[in-house]
Amino acid sequence: MDSGRKADIPVIRPRASDKNQHIHEQVAVQSLDLSKVIRLLEDPLTANLKERHLFVLKKLLKRCQLGFLLRELTGITKILNICAEKGTDHPEYVPFLCQALQICRLPFLKEKTSDELSYAQDVVEFISHMGCLMRMSNAEVRQQTLESVKCFYSCVASKQLIDGLQPTSPGYRLQLLERSDLAQTLLLSLAALENQPAIKLQLLQTLQILSSSSDMNCALIVNAQGAETICLHMNEPDPFGQVLFRSSEILWNLLETGSREVTAQLSSMECVISLKEAFLHMLMIGSRDSDLQLRNDLLVITTLIAENPRSLLIESLFAKQLVVLATFPELKGYSPLVCNLKLSYNNEDLKMKKLLLNLLVLMSKDFAALQLYKEEQVMLALLVLVQPPAPSSVSLEWTSAQREELQLQALATVCTLAPLMLDDYMSHQGNATLLLLLDHCVARDAFFGQGHGSHNTRDRGSTKAQMRHCIRALRSVLSLGVESVNQDFCDRGTINQFLGILMQMEASPDEEDAATLKIKLDIQLILSAVCENDMHRKELFGSDGVEMTIHFLKKGCDKFYSGLGHNKLVLSTVDCVRSCIVGCYTTEDYFLAKNGACLLLDLLSSSPRCVHCTVLANLLELCDNPNTASHILSWRDAGGQTAPRFLLQLWRDEEEELKVSRNLHGAIADPQRPILRPYQQEDPQQSFPANIQSTAVLELSENLRIKIFFIISKLGFQELPGLSKKDYVTLSIIRRYLDFKVGEVWNEIRRELDQDCVRPTTPDEEALSAICKVSEGTARRVAAEQSSILQQWEKEDIVEEELLYTEIKSRWKQRELMAESWDSYVSKTSNYEILKEIKAKREKNIVSSRPKSKHQEAAVHPKEHFVGQVMSVERTGAQGPAGVKVTLARAPLKVADRDGAGATSQDPEYFSTVSVND
Repeated sequence: MDSGRKADIPVIRPRASDKNQHIHEQVAVQSLDLSKVIRLLEDPLTANLKERHLFVLKKLLKRCQLGFLLRELTGITKILNICAEKGTDHPEYVPFLCQALQICRLPFLKEKTSDELSYAQDVVEFISHMGCLMRMSNAEVRQQTLESVKCFYSCVASKQLIDGLQPTSPGYRLQLLERSDLAQTLLLSLAALENQPAIKLQLLQTLQILSSSSDMNCALIVNAQGAETICLHMNEPDPFGQVLFRSSEILWNLLETGSREVTAQLSSMECVISLKEAFLHMLMIGSRDSDLQLRNDLLVITTLIAENPRSLLIESLFAKQLVVLATFPELKGYSPLVCNLKLSYNNEDLKMKKLLLNLLVLMSKDFAALQLYKEEQVMLALLVLVQPPAPSSVSLEWTSAQREELQLQALATVCTLAPLMLDDYMSHQGNATLLLLLDHCVARDAFFGQGHGSHNTRDRGSTKAQMRHCIRALRSVLSLGVESVNQDFCDRGTINQFLGILMQMEASPDEEDAATLKIKLDIQLILSAVCENDMHRKELFGSDGVEMTIHFLKKGCDKFYSGLGHNKLVLSTVDCVRSCIVGCYTTEDYFLAKNGACLLLDLLSSSPRCVHCTVLANLLELCDNPNTASHILSWRDAGGQTAPRFLLQLWRDEEEELKVSRNLHGAIADPQRPILRPYQQEDPQQSFPANIQSTAVLELSENLRIKIFFIISKLGFQELPGLSKKDYVTLSIIRRYLDFKVGEVWNEIRRELDQDCVRPTTPDEEALSAICKVSEGTARRVAAEQSSILQQWEKEDIVEEELLYTEIKSRWKQRELMAESWDSYVSKTSNYEILKEIKAKREKNIVSSRPKSKHQEAAVHPKEHFVGQVMSVERTGAQGPAGVKVTLARAPLKVADRDGAGATSQDPEYFSTVSVND
């Protein structure tokens, strides 16, 4: 009998050594076929056999107590669905469902490694049907379903496993859960849990876990209008006090993954009202730190909604209440919202205040919000926050650190709102308040001892952050160009004040950082904005302003690409020259006397191409001053290059960048298109309306050629120093650039007429043809002139080359003669016979060269030679040889015989007398 029983033992064998009772139970359970169980439950003949159903289901749970097999999940799914349908009318099936859901907490079991991939779709369907069990009204089934889903995110494994079975990998169910409809199903079941607050809270916890663990789950929830659903249900009665917190956490998770779609769902009127009720509820009753944090979280969600231009914050009256809160406690209003409101002035209240100020900036894009700001006097409240503290006042509300942080946030808000509410800004003395704060920052080395807040993370212990935001706020207002605002600013003597601040910062020994550079940049831009169109302010800019610009121009472009903002500072300095100096002759003359024009040329030669247009524009405007030309012509770069030659090189570089057609020598290659770019030749011409500039005209503002043309025109085309032959070729093009440009415009007009199929009248056609021919003829004459220049330079090169060769030839001839002379000298000193021959030859030549009469006279009066002898030496006190007086005595030497020996036979040149003159 035992052998017969062993033959019926299945493949899955028990792991324990004691096999008696356990084996029998396993065999009995293993023999259970799921298809028969399903047929038993569905067959109409056995559908009412409740006790038999429960018996079989109990056997099924006993067999699967270690976990469900992957290959059986399809059958298990069908059995669970059948039992769920029967459980509605027959509660006896509910325990089976609860026990089955408890088994779902365990990992699924696989027989082979490939089962995970083979049965993946079955797992997805099983997980989806698990969520469908939430449609049952039974609270226990719902609770077990949610507990099972939460267990997916914990590593719960069976302690005992049958041989041949392995649990699936830990992340297997989570990956397939993202592909299922579980998240959407759980979300949709939220509406059915109004009468089960405990289950509702557990469902929200489950949704929080799902949304925080996977972006895919968040996308599924959002696609099912999850953000709107959660928001509409978060104010329902909650005996546990956790629903609002869990709802806000879910909304946070959804906003982090898909903010646009989520904010679009939350921007509806119902959601905004629900959010308003939740916020005001927490505002009035919140006292614990967790309550205050939840209040601020709701405010952050509101901030994200405010970024959506279609949000209904204003229509729902939520915006009005937020604006009233933003002005509290600076303005004591009569609104019921703030009458009984008391702040603790802790960090959470500080965060709320900063969030409210940030909301003012976000809502300012709506014109209706600006009207609301005016009604609630938002600008006045901001300026109250901006004011520096009184020296002897002690705040009983915010601490010094909190006040500083609020001050920075208020300055950032003023920077945005002041240009939009200029009337309110001026009526509340905005310029005076900001300048008062600026004076306070300059006068003190530290502001309340430390720097605080996100605006001042790197400037602790200084007022740099306040100064930076204050100057930025002034810049936002003054850059509008409203004369009344600028005049009010200048009437307070701020031009010299700002120049002094700028130079003090330059003299500081501290290392230059990005914040410091931004302050300097904003100050220069403010000065440019207020001085641009006012001659009196340019005079006030005066010598101090010129010294400032000279100082910054001397710094050059060495740190242009440092990444800190030096590039912007260079451009703002050049803009300062244009707006604050050019146009006022006294300031211009002082700028030129300080070599300002030369510094601009230095900057032009050392700066990248993106700066050239601005610098050239300034030089061109300076050229209206008659003293500028001499400064430009006297300039030399580091290599000795003159300004005209440098400008001509810039012209060639620009044409090379534009790919203008030129030959090897830089001359005109195509007389029909002397200055056209390739794209103007290849692209089809479009017909432009009368109010739109054509390509030929727009091209003037896009490149440097027109500016170089006018600068050289101011300098004159004649007698420019330091030009080469290539420069003269380029100069001939520049001289006719305006003619070429006029011809280009007329050619463009002609092409547009042809494109629009418009035929001019005969006189107009003849005039148009004549103009185009004149332009082409001008180009040909310039090309001929360039050829003449090149030929002349070629001839001069040939003459110079011949002179060079002649000089080289003479140098070599001289070397040959020197070599021959040296060889002769060496032969005389090394060979006595040659020396005798040379001496004899010399004497013979001397004799033959003498006249006969002189020989006869020499016979009567023989030649006398003298030997000098120093008799005395006297010093006169003068410098050099002139200070020595030497007296010589000489004795005659008589030559007895011409051919005699001894001293008389020596060469007379060795016996010349010596004398030193006074």
